[in-house]
Amino acid sequence: MEKLERIVKFLDDFLDIKNIKDDSWNGLQWEGKGEIKKVMCTVDAGKTVFEKAADEKADMIIVHHGHYWKNINPSFTGLNKNRLEILYKNNISLYAVHLPLDIHPEIGNNILLLNLIGAKKSKPFFPYEGKSISFCGIFTKKTLLKDVLSKLNTSLGIECRVLPYGPETIKTVAVISGGGGYAGFNEALKEGVDLYISGDTLEIFHSAKDAGMNVIFGGHHATETLGVKEIAKILQRKFDVEAKFIDIPTGL
Repeated sequence: MEKLERIVKFLDDFLDIKNIKDDSWNGLQWEGKGEIKKVMCTVDAGKTVFEKAADEKADMIIVHHGHYWKNINPSFTGLNKNRLEILYKNNISLYAVHLPLDIHPEIGNNILLLNLIGAKKSKPFFPYEGKSISFCGIFTKKTLLKDVLSKLNTSLGIECRVLPYGPETIKTVAVISGGGGYAGFNEALKEGVDLYISGDTLEIFHSAKDAGMNVIFGGHHATETLGVKEIAKILQRKFDVEAKFIDIPTGL
């Protein structure tokens, strides 16, 4: 058993949430019981997720996509009530960490994507609010596009979408987990990488083909399971709690 406040302080500091601008209200979003025995880590906040946590007898949920976001009505009505009353009735805490988990140099979604495909971090990539949120990478060994695709499909448990219009042998790559949008793709074009990997699909068929760039879309959800999995492992080692990742796929 561990104090909630100790776990929260560790996460706040380790993930450096105070120094990264974000639309998510990162940190403890809902305070439940003060003593934590079981932690459930997953990607999203939502009624289905909260019900699963209650079934699992979890005392705390840690998510990448939290409930509270800037410019969204916080009133305890409608969608908010449907979700949050589950946390209230079951005395479950909710902790959210969005961009700080994408950016993190050790357990961030983006660095873990590079590690997964066997690429070495080469430089920062994709500036946002004065801070780069991801990385470019290089392959030090001969790496084929088909092998990168196979690793992603197997490790993420998803059938990735691929636009195979660059070189068959990949030397440089840029990654953005989740939704890099057109801005992320355009940054990859500027960098002139052989391969761009992101989550959400975009209507970039002709641009990728005409530029001679490979693009792989691994799904928003699947590409952002990596960081929360690592958080579960760290908490299990560091604190006297049971912490585990439970996937609740969205198909997106």
